[in-house]
Amino acid sequence: MNPQAPNPRDRRATILDVAAAAGVSRQTVTRAMNNMAGISAGTRERVQGIAAELGYTPSRFAKGLVQGAGISVGLAIPDLTNPYFPAFASSVVEAATERGWNVVVDDYGHGTGSAADAASRLAPQVDALIGYLEPHPDEAQALMGRRPVVALDSPGADTAGGISFDYRHAARLALTHLAATGRRNIVFLDTDQGHPANNRSAAAADVAQQAGIQLALIRAHPSAAAARAAVALLAADGERPDGILAFNDLMAAGALKALRESGVAVPRDCSVIGMDGIPLGELLTPELTTLSLDLRAVGRSAVGLLDGLLSGSIQDRSPGAYLTLQHQLIVRQSA
Repeated sequence: MNPQAPNPRDRRATILDVAAAAGVSRQTVTRAMNNMAGISAGTRERVQGIAAELGYTPSRFAKGLVQGAGISVGLAIPDLTNPYFPAFASSVVEAATERGWNVVVDDYGHGTGSAADAASRLAPQVDALIGYLEPHPDEAQALMGRRPVVALDSPGADTAGGISFDYRHAARLALTHLAATGRRNIVFLDTDQGHPANNRSAAAADVAQQAGIQLALIRAHPSAAAARAAVALLAADGERPDGILAFNDLMAAGALKALRESGVAVPRDCSVIGMDGIPLGELLTPELTTLSLDLRAVGRSAVGLLDGLLSGSIQDRSPGAYLTLQHQLIVRQSA
């Protein structure tokens, strides 16, 4: 007579069972069961209640392994070869480390990678997620369940929290400056990989129309080399803008190179303004005028917002869970 097959219901519940039922990470279950800091009282009570229902109790050995365990934060970055993102990532790591948190970085912007791929890789191992997640912020939040996601540059995303940037304000600063210095034939050098949610060129076009400023649009891959080629082609076709506003500082650097190779003097014949404010701009000749973000402040704001969401002092998807930051015009030699 064959022995009776074991009933799956008789199997001892594991930490993964509790995490799945509660929609949280394994680390969050550990903190809840050991009354550790880093999660809200509501989350702790809910996880402990589900654990009791499933009959789960952590082993003494497991408790010993996790003493002092900290929060793990996922950081999704589209391209660490762009100097903007390492600067941002460094500020996130700095602010997280001050809290005793661990940061797991996923650089997804190579080959066929996407923000959704990064979120799927990070979700099993982190308690929360910060990242540039376009065009998949909502999918990232779904993958994370009840664990908070702070999405950068994704206005309107259905994530627990987010940080957006006021591109209309940035465009107004740049175009007003260019117009005040006599520029009339201005080009916006845009990325060919933009997403409607964070379209900088749309903001610039709107501001230009309201101000009566002529603004043309050209697109290129968001790199110095591609921007250089695009601006060189513009010059070869006989187009002579007297002002260029670029999607980012890397593209502005490429534009400077192309203008110099075409015999166009900057800023006498054409002013150039970048966006982001990475340190590279000060090393260029001429030094780059830019719409600068305080990248240290951006990273610290993201971590601070996440801290509030994890502790419960900020309610997810509440008005206080969404911040809007503004650029500052740093005038240097190129404009």
